[in-house]
Amino acid sequence: MPRKVFFSFEYSDVSRAMVVRNSCVTKDKAGFIDKAEFEKLERQGDDAIKRWINNQIYGTSVTVVLIGEKTCTSRWVRYEIEKSIERGNGILGIDISQIDDLQGKTTSSCNYRTILSNHYDFYLWFNDNGYENIEKWIEKAARD
Repeated sequence: MPRKVFFSFEYSDVSRAMVVRNSCVTKDKAGFIDKAEFEKLERQGDDAIKRWINNQIYGTSVTVVLIGEKTCTSRWVRYEIEKSIERGNGILGIDISQIDDLQGKTTSSCNYRTILSNHYDFYLWFNDNGYENIEKWIEKAARD
């Protein structure tokens, strides 16, 4: 049975995050919200966003932090990691900066160690063959 996974990412990377989410082994997982829904949450304030995040993380066993150019400065990604640690979730990071966005562009990646300690595994989506290996990475994070 597949694990329930929360995907943490900076919203500007949503198209790249969808590539990872939609890979064959990670369909129907928690952690995604469309732009209109997120904007509605933003208008309701920080407490509404925190409640949404807490509800999405609830019942998950692993948090996958998708790292792009702006991830390291995202207060919400930091909050999601903090809540995941409190829950006891396994955590891993994946660099998604070299996945094409909807305009076919890539970015650089931020220094992921500013938000993920050395205790967590980190992978490159393409170089480490994420499409084939994400399930193994998730299982390893759950065990660790």
